[in-house]
Amino acid sequence: MKDTRIQKAMADMGLCSRRRAEQIILEGRVKLNGRPVKLGDKMDMNTDVLSIDGQTVRPPKKKEFKYYMLHKPRGYITTAKDDRGRKTVMELISDIPERVYPVGRLDKDSEGLLLFTNDGNLANALTHPSHEIAKMYRVTVHPKAEEEQIIALSDGVYLDDGSKTLPAVIRVVAEDDERTVMEMTIKEGKNRQIRRMCEAVGLQVARLSRKSIAGSVKLGMLAPGKYRELKPSEILALKAAATKARRVKRARGE
Repeated sequence: MKDTRIQKAMADMGLCSRRRAEQIILEGRVKLNGRPVKLGDKMDMNTDVLSIDGQTVRPPKKKEFKYYMLHKPRGYITTAKDDRGRKTVMELISDIPERVYPVGRLDKDSEGLLLFTNDGNLANALTHPSHEIAKMYRVTVHPKAEEEQIIALSDGVYLDDGSKTLPAVIRVVAEDDERTVMEMTIKEGKNRQIRRMCEAVGLQVARLSRKSIAGSVKLGMLAPGKYRELKPSEILALKAAATKARRVKRARGE
C-alpha cells in the first residue's frame, strides 16, 4: 500500500477508472495531505490523506467489488451527471447500494450492453485502447451495404481525424434494397467509432446496439432499462480477457 501512484490508489478505492483519475488530477482537483498533486505522485494509502474537490476520501477497510450489466436504452448519456439536465445512465441504476461507475461509454443514440463496477483496475483494463478487448455490435445502416463497403470496414478505414481503425469482423445478418443489418466486432473504443467507420464508407447508421464484450459476456434477453449483477463466470471471462490483453501488450514490448 506504500508508494502507490495516486491515480492507481483512486482506482483501487473504486472512485473511478485510472484514466478518469488521471484526468481529475490534471484538472487540479486532487490534494495529498493538503497539497495539490500531479501525475506520477505517490502516496501511502495507510497514512496519507487524499482529498478530491475538498472532500477527504479514504480506502475502505475491506473492498468488495461489484459488477453489473445494464441494457442502456437510447436517449440516455453515459456519465455520472450532466449539467444540461439530460437523462444519464445513473438514473437507471439509482437503487444499486454500491457506488459503481460505467465502464467505457455508449453515446446518447446508441443502446445495449453497458458494464458498471467499482473495480477500477478491471475498468481500466477493459477500456484501455491498447488492450484490444473485443466488443460486438448489431448495426443497421442505410442504404444497403455493398460488398466493397463491407470489405473496407473489415480491413480498417481512415476516420475523419486521419486515424485508421483496426480490422473488424463483419457478418451480414439481414438486408433488403434499402438497408443492411450487420454484426460488427471491433477491438477499439474510439469516440463514436462504429458510426464514424460507417460514415467513412458512405453508410448512415440508423440503429446501433452493443451485444457482447469479450465474447462471452452477452446482453441476452435483458430488457431495455434493466440491469443485473454479472455471473461469476462472466466476471472471470472479463478478467481473463484483461489478463490476456496485458500479456499481449508486454509481448509486443509496449
